[in-house]
Amino acid sequence: MSDSLILEVANIESDVLTGIYSEETGRPQPLRISISVALAAQDRYTPDSPLSGSKNYMDLKFAATEGLPRGVHFQLIESVADHICETLFLQDSRVTRVTVKIVKLAISERGEEIGMTLTRQRRD
Repeated sequence: MSDSLILEVANIESDVLTGIYSEETGRPQPLRISISVALAAQDRYTPDSPLSGSKNYMDLKFAATEGLPRGVHFQLIESVADHICETLFLQDSRVTRVTVKIVKLAISERGEEIGMTLTRQRRD
């Protein structure tokens, strides 16, 4: 069994064109997005290990914000998650697995988290 490194960013809020109901279409919906990415780990991390031994966390944030195409309407939040996964796989060949959790803030009440989680494995 090989070691893996899990990188995470949580609770990124992003406005995305998504939804299937008439009151949702045509305007961005607020989503809360969390991402977990598995990479093959180095043998050891030392105090002077360079960034090239890991991945920049801002790449994960980019995939959930600026990496989403502007003006494209995603009917399902599952499609948003799938786009984020594909962006991260394309960014870095060391990414072996991506998990994306999305909460639809517009329909959440009293602290509920209504949404979904998608996990994709690299399929090379």
